[in-house]
Amino acid sequence: MTGALAGLRVLDLSRLLPGGFCSLLLADLGAEVLKVEDTGMGDYVRWSAPYHEGAEESARSALFLALNRGKRSIRLNLKEEAGRAVLLRLAREYDVLLESFRPGVMERLGVGYERLRGENPRLVYCAVTGYGVDGPGSKQPARPAAQGNPGPKQPARPAAQGNPGPKQPARPAAQGNPYTGRSGHDMNYLGLNGLLGLTGEPGGAPVQPAGQIADLGGGALMAAVGILAALRERERSGEGQLVDVSMFDGSLSWLALVAAKYLCDGAVPARGELELAGGLICYRPYACRDGWVTLGALEPKFWRAWCRGVGREDLIERQFEAPGSDAHAEVERIFLERTRAAWEDFAGRHDCCLEPVLDLDEALDSELVRVREMVVEVDQPGTGGVRLLGVPVKLSRTPAAPAGPGPALGEHTAEVLAGLGYTRDEIAALEASGAVAGPARGAQGSFLG
Repeated sequence: MTGALAGLRVLDLSRLLPGGFCSLLLADLGAEVLKVEDTGMGDYVRWSAPYHEGAEESARSALFLALNRGKRSIRLNLKEEAGRAVLLRLAREYDVLLESFRPGVMERLGVGYERLRGENPRLVYCAVTGYGVDGPGSKQPARPAAQGNPGPKQPARPAAQGNPGPKQPARPAAQGNPYTGRSGHDMNYLGLNGLLGLTGEPGGAPVQPAGQIADLGGGALMAAVGILAALRERERSGEGQLVDVSMFDGSLSWLALVAAKYLCDGAVPARGELELAGGLICYRPYACRDGWVTLGALEPKFWRAWCRGVGREDLIERQFEAPGSDAHAEVERIFLERTRAAWEDFAGRHDCCLEPVLDLDEALDSELVRVREMVVEVDQPGTGGVRLLGVPVKLSRTPAAPAGPGPALGEHTAEVLAGLGYTRDEIAALEASGAVAGPARGAQGSFLG
């Protein structure tokens, strides 16, 4: 069955998680994704342990396969003129280019947005960066003021004002974005935008989330939305555009409700005291006799159901008290009286938003995961099949599905070049010059140990 994005062609120059997960979503939905990798070790994640026995050496990493199933791979040296010429030819035939270099890298190589736009005005160019493409040295095209972030129904502000938060002094326009060229990872972005600082117990250390919120929620998902929006607009205008995705911006938007409260009343929230992050006794994880459970009884009807279920109607009126209260101590004591299984049984009889805290092995083996097909098997050459997470978006008429195995490094170089019209002799000459490279026989690399 044809996927919803069948016919869409994507060039993915990114490495690691944010861009890889974005193009994975597009591939699972039917898009043709070509990984454009360097002529060295390629995408670093290829070399991350653990490995699947029997798979080709550059395509055996479990982490690599999790992000790159169903894609193809070509190796280009963009520091060589002939390598850049190949990318320009590819850009003429593709709909989307996705990259995650620091701002200015593609421009310095001579294949930035404006250059590629000159080759293909319909190209949607998506840059996923830590802090955005705006700023000194980024060499990105200026965006019209109306496309910036002025806020709803606000009059246009002079360029010198920038985009200050509440009670912040205006900054000179020349200062631009001081973070544009800085390095960073998921935790850095969450630290800077306040999300990490709000996560944890009162008086305790900030708690790093197990999932990469900024990389995935702030980068990959925002990039996918931006790309699809730009493609939709292209249907009207016939033109592509630059999609500027900052992982800092994207993960900051996850604090939509928290920030709205602060911007309204000016009260600075503290770690562990937010209503939905540990500040209410009705909405917290609780230790039970042999593990942990989550109680999410935010609406009064769910809290009443829990209180009545445990025979403590006297607690109903104390739903929104803070941890540390006498009521909190009582709730903690009640949860410790039963096992996790007993609380699961309780939740089946009392509709109160109560669920167990599962370890990963339990979660992936759960009936819910099986019913939702969130663990799938992919036929990776040389193995008996590899198990990976499934597709989180379910479409009724054009269901998404893994498009195939993950590619070996440079596996499709010759095939792609031939499709662009290069002859065998030209391909051989490109390989001899170092502008391109084919399959990486005996390639070695290391990443994350």
